[in-house]
Amino acid sequence: MILQVLPGEFSICKVSDMSAVDLTVQWLFVSKTDAELSVVCLREDVPRPCEVREDGWRAFRVAGQLDFCLTGVLAGLSTVLAQAGVSIFAVSTFDTDYVLVKQDRLATALMVLETAGYGVENNSA
Repeated sequence: MILQVLPGEFSICKVSDMSAVDLTVQWLFVSKTDAELSVVCLREDVPRPCEVREDGWRAFRVAGQLDFCLTGVLAGLSTVLAQAGVSIFAVSTFDTDYVLVKQDRLATALMVLETAGYGVENNSA
């Protein structure tokens, strides 16, 4: 399995409504429940106003399109990272999974994932 590191610093935000969210930005994950509305985007694209935000996240994705019958993809990644003491924030799309880790833990995360047999493409500079 190949993991691709994405460029840029991400922020995880809680917003009160969608009116401030720019749906045209390159990276945007939105989740809504009965209790909250969350947005994950590049730091420079954080909606304003924003109730609360957590900056300093880096992201990588599982390369390619994952079949829905695959099991344990996120479990495998999260287990390796948890054993190394790396917290994650995971997001899934129709095609694949994304994992965010704090910027200061990215090098450790990539090292332990490579050691566990994952391929890593880090062209993010």
